[in-house]
Amino acid sequence: MAQEEEILGKAYDSRLMKRLLTYLRPYWWQVAIALVSIVLKACADVSGPYLVKVAIDKYLAPAKGAHSFLGDHLSAQPLTGIAQIGGIYVGLLVFAFALEYLQTYYMQWTGQLVMFDLRSQLFRHLQRMHVAFYDKNPVGRLVTRVTTDVDALNEMFTSGVVAIFEDVFVLAGIIAIMLSMNWKLALVTFAVLPLIAIATKFFRDSVRDSYRRIRIAIARINAYLQENVSGMMVLQLFNREKRAFRKFSDVNESHMEAYKDAIFAYALYYPVVEILSYIAIASVIWFGGNAVLYKWQISAITLHFVNHLPVIHGITTVTTLGILVAFMSYAQRFFRPIQDLSDKYNILQSAMAASERVFKLLDTPAEVTSPAVAKESHGPGRIEFDHVWFAYRTVPPPDDVNGEKPGKHSGTKATTRDDEDFTALAGTEMDWVLRDVSFTIEPGETAAIVGHTGAGKTTIISLLTRLYDVQKGAIKIDGVDVKEMDLATLRRRFGVVLQDPFLFTGTVESNIRLGSNWISDAQIVKATEDVNLAEFIHTLPKGFKEEVQERGSTLSTGQKQLVSFARALAHNPKILILDEATSSVDTETEFRVRDALSRMVRGRTSVIIAHRLSTIQQADKIIVMHKGKVREMGTHQQLLANHGIYYKLYQLQYKDQEVPVG
Repeated sequence: MAQEEEILGKAYDSRLMKRLLTYLRPYWWQVAIALVSIVLKACADVSGPYLVKVAIDKYLAPAKGAHSFLGDHLSAQPLTGIAQIGGIYVGLLVFAFALEYLQTYYMQWTGQLVMFDLRSQLFRHLQRMHVAFYDKNPVGRLVTRVTTDVDALNEMFTSGVVAIFEDVFVLAGIIAIMLSMNWKLALVTFAVLPLIAIATKFFRDSVRDSYRRIRIAIARINAYLQENVSGMMVLQLFNREKRAFRKFSDVNESHMEAYKDAIFAYALYYPVVEILSYIAIASVIWFGGNAVLYKWQISAITLHFVNHLPVIHGITTVTTLGILVAFMSYAQRFFRPIQDLSDKYNILQSAMAASERVFKLLDTPAEVTSPAVAKESHGPGRIEFDHVWFAYRTVPPPDDVNGEKPGKHSGTKATTRDDEDFTALAGTEMDWVLRDVSFTIEPGETAAIVGHTGAGKTTIISLLTRLYDVQKGAIKIDGVDVKEMDLATLRRRFGVVLQDPFLFTGTVESNIRLGSNWISDAQIVKATEDVNLAEFIHTLPKGFKEEVQERGSTLSTGQKQLVSFARALAHNPKILILDEATSSVDTETEFRVRDALSRMVRGRTSVIIAHRLSTIQQADKIIVMHKGKVREMGTHQQLLANHGIYYKLYQLQYKDQEVPVG
């Protein structure tokens, strides 16, 4: 994750910028208003010193032959003319204020809209990604994409691009006016630009490195904080608080040191530019002042000195006191945009790097998607596994019974592997989680899947709900392959209770309903009664409106599990899946769950995964998994009579708690 944050590309990438600008398209009129405001405000900003120049040359210190378009339209009376110029100046200030308001308001508004759209798109994309994607990508990285990286793009839209446009227009306006008034005196002002360019290069490189280290530190802080807060109970139980704190302090210190280096670069760069700008202003005063004095013939010594300086000799022919004052003001304003552009360069570069990471995430395809043309399945819930092979690390299966060569089936990745190498790879225990699994669960049946840890029980559930796709074979619901069904429609047929119940922040009622508005209050009450949860809810101060904290921290494990049971039952699924739903509850809660199960499975196809055999002895069918294969299948009594794997599991567990089978 830190390596990914370390990558920095160009400050401007036309490919990325073109894609970013598409997010502005729905808000083009806001952007248009902001851009027009920027251009007009830049014109207003550079007009002030020009007005001062006109006032001095026409009224305060009249210069012979000094003409201007504005001066020719002003009153010949000094008091009236100065009042007119003052009125224009005030009008420009008010106009600039209004333009600044429009620019800031519309660009900030647009930035928030773009950030909203981009975050919504990212979150929607994350919802579509299959579970294997989250196995490979840490939560801290994904959180950074949706928060920090989107913030960097927002800063570019609201501050970076706007400021760059404004600075460019202001610089262009100042340069044009200075060159039109006195191009040689303008060159004197620009003489310090090479030194500023050198200082800017050092500043940019230093700040770029500091910002890179800051991003790496933020990424590490996010990842470390998320991991340690989630595992706080383990930290406290094993007394690892000091060690964890020291490690966090190291990461936090690296963030602080990176920021200190950035602060030092800023503290050094801005004074350097200020000094160079003062040198430029002093040069303007010296050369321009001597030119004015020479023209007024105040000093013979100055006259002699000036005549021997070619640059000043050319300046004297057109320099007036008004031009000198205007040049001093323009010189002061000229270097501010340069400072700002140097800073915005880093914002632009950070935004390009952030956009590349964001688009990389958005361009990651969802491997499990709905087909273009989905098939409908309206049957009662018949489940069929037809020679299913599956591996979390995708490798092609061996030849099937029909003699099909490996790699020809859709989903396999190898097509040129020779048979000998292929057979060796496919035979490794770590690759294939399920091997040629076939079974059928008829509508209304209750099927239990048992086996040792790692036998593939939970994988069957993940494939059935299509959290993953099989590499070979087919899984069918009522005769329709799950790959040919719409994902939302497929998963709506299931009610799932997992081993580790997950509750969201909200109320008990909202955790049962989960946003399904078609579930009535009466159905929620009925579901809680069927799972023996209603009595507990009635003891809560607010009943169904009782607040549930993050991850259900205010409830016990058994209570959270019962809420999960009620959630599954309230959605009235055709197929009920219980994945070791009683493994983390106490004995009393287990008996309540077993009592609730008898009502939940009635009239539904049910799949129960359990380590505790006491919960599945009355199942219509028990499927015994071992090393990714179906080894035994039958009822509880039949499997005991076979004295196989199930018999050994039973001997190790609940022989004394056997429930009589009617």
